[in-house]
Amino acid sequence: MSRIAARQTPPDTTAPAPSTRAERARLVLILGSLSAFGPLSIDMYLPGLPRLAATLDAPAWAAQLTLTACLAGLALGQMLAGPLSDRFGRRRPLLIGVAAYAAASLLCALAPSILALVALRLVQGFAGAAGIVIARAVVRDMHSGVAAARYFSLLMLVNGLAPVLAPVAGGQLLEVTSWRGVFVVLAVIGLALLAATAAGLPETLSAERRHAGGVRETLHTFARLTRDRVFIGHALAGGLAFGAMFAYIAGSPFVLQDIYGASPQLFSVMFAVNALGIVAAGQLNRAVVGRFGPRGILCAAVAVQAAAGLALLAVVAVGGLGVWPVVALLFVVVAAIGLVVPNGTALALADHPRVAGSASALLGVLQFSVGAATAPLVGVAGSTSALPMAGLIAVMGVGAVLAATVVARAPRSGPVAAAA
Repeated sequence: MSRIAARQTPPDTTAPAPSTRAERARLVLILGSLSAFGPLSIDMYLPGLPRLAATLDAPAWAAQLTLTACLAGLALGQMLAGPLSDRFGRRRPLLIGVAAYAAASLLCALAPSILALVALRLVQGFAGAAGIVIARAVVRDMHSGVAAARYFSLLMLVNGLAPVLAPVAGGQLLEVTSWRGVFVVLAVIGLALLAATAAGLPETLSAERRHAGGVRETLHTFARLTRDRVFIGHALAGGLAFGAMFAYIAGSPFVLQDIYGASPQLFSVMFAVNALGIVAAGQLNRAVVGRFGPRGILCAAVAVQAAAGLALLAVVAVGGLGVWPVVALLFVVVAAIGLVVPNGTALALADHPRVAGSASALLGVLQFSVGAATAPLVGVAGSTSALPMAGLIAVMGVGAVLAATVVARAPRSGPVAAAA
């Protein structure tokens, strides 16, 4: 596919892309920030996770349940926000979700116990899910195929900064405040995004393209999507790759700080450097996706992630090699997400322009459900061994390879097939 053809709006899109450079930049900034609700909610408080556990007199596995609850909320919330955006348009459900996120974040700062914090983190994730799922649907309203893959990569210039800056900011915040102050900052960020979205995000789903069906039609749509082998294969590939990353997210604060002795500030720097790999890989994807196609890049990326996971397991099992081989292999595991996400998302959503919100929701549910199930398993050995984290990363990586190369292989037609 030529560079000119890749930039054209495919015929199955439902809204025109912004025409001016200023409008495009504004939209990328807003959508990228909305897509960052996940890493913002998770990564900013990670450096304070051990301290949070001590403050609330909770074991490591209970503190990690606050991560699991947020991930579960991010998954379940997409099941509601996606179909609602197909029915009522993109803006209204999005504004309600962002406002609720800001309120829930403030309540998290006031949590009196670990149980209350777990419950509030579920609500926080549920509300923040609207930003993630609807941002993807807005992109699918405007782009498909290679153009969509490039646009998702472009968003990583913005949302990719969240896992870079969030743990660094969290580590510095812990110098002047407690983990409760981190949640106050998240509330302020939510309010800022609410104002930006209200002022700068246009409606991309016109009234005549909305679906008036209720719960039955939504369930029918989800059932049809689950029978689509190509959709499920690409969604699972992304979900399992996300699972590998979330095993790292949940385990690295304890592994790097408690086992290898890194300070919260050094950990935040390591975490940020690893996250920079996502941004770099995403921009590499923009440059090469027109040449190699979304599917070719996706398969290569999950294979590299799986190889790094298996090597990490071997390094941890052997022991005695120090922290830097572990950090280097974790960098590869995380950086692969910059190639997996834009291509896996574009491939999964390509054939479903009329139900982009619901398809985006199911895609997100698979990703965050795997992450939510993975996070507490990392803590089964407490903070005494890195083997659970390394083993889960390896298993998830191999599973992503099988999903992308076996499950998703099916004859297909359309713009993505032509590009891939």
